[in-house]
Amino acid sequence: MQGLKRIGFYLLINFLVVMMLSVILAFIPMPRSQAYSLLIFCAIFGFAGSFISLALSKFMAKKAYKIQLINANTPDARARFLYNTIAQMAQHEGITTPEVGIYPANDVNAFATGASKNKSLMAFSSGLLERLSDDEVAAVAGHEMTHITQGDMVSMTLVMGLVNTFVMFAARIVATGLDLALRNDKGRGGLGFMGYYLVVMLLQNVLMLLAMIPVSYYSRYREYRADRGAAELTGAGSMIAALQKIEQYYRPAAKQDSFALAKINSKSKTSIFATHPNISDRIERLRSM
Repeated sequence: MQGLKRIGFYLLINFLVVMMLSVILAFIPMPRSQAYSLLIFCAIFGFAGSFISLALSKFMAKKAYKIQLINANTPDARARFLYNTIAQMAQHEGITTPEVGIYPANDVNAFATGASKNKSLMAFSSGLLERLSDDEVAAVAGHEMTHITQGDMVSMTLVMGLVNTFVMFAARIVATGLDLALRNDKGRGGLGFMGYYLVVMLLQNVLMLLAMIPVSYYSRYREYRADRGAAELTGAGSMIAALQKIEQYYRPAAKQDSFALAKINSKSKTSIFATHPNISDRIERLRSM
């Protein structure tokens, strides 16, 4: 059922994009063959960027956060508990045990990344291990495990690839239409080379902002689903207690965080652009279970 919902959301985004592009093309006097060639070009670049980011995500996370990998033989007892808990969950879910690591940070947070279910990484802040009980740590692990088993990294990559394609294509189509509209009967005038690309850049920024509304909604939905998955694996009470401590000990990042979208808590203001639901809303949903 969850997989069908994910596919349905992707198809809905695809439908909305196709409809919007059809409306744009109806008003732009561009040859269809030229428009389709442009669309293929934008799709290649739009999806390539997303999939390259996904393929490099584990490597980049390890370097950016100075993640120290752990295993069943790690001397620290708390780290061994974390690894063994995740190994048991992976066995229960029928996937390869993810790489598990700890990164130095006072913030109480965790995230999962990787190109597939069997090639993933789960990373936990040192602050999380210091402040959460064993049951709470297991609940956070269950949350990240659900992200992995639901294929959230891949589904978000597909959505972002589609959004990138739409933004690149629509911006260039509208800029081309504007350029043609400003030309005289002899084909002179128009935006000019620099004017065209300035308009493209402006439109891309505006369209990306609008496109982030459904993307942010899907991101919030993923967090609710991962909370539910954690509750099913470890109990709703443990996940509620973990979220309460995550809220209590939240520390804002000192600089821009490229993995903020993947983390269990991102303290953004509640809005249509928020990638994470409010902690209190997440707790209420868990209590309703």
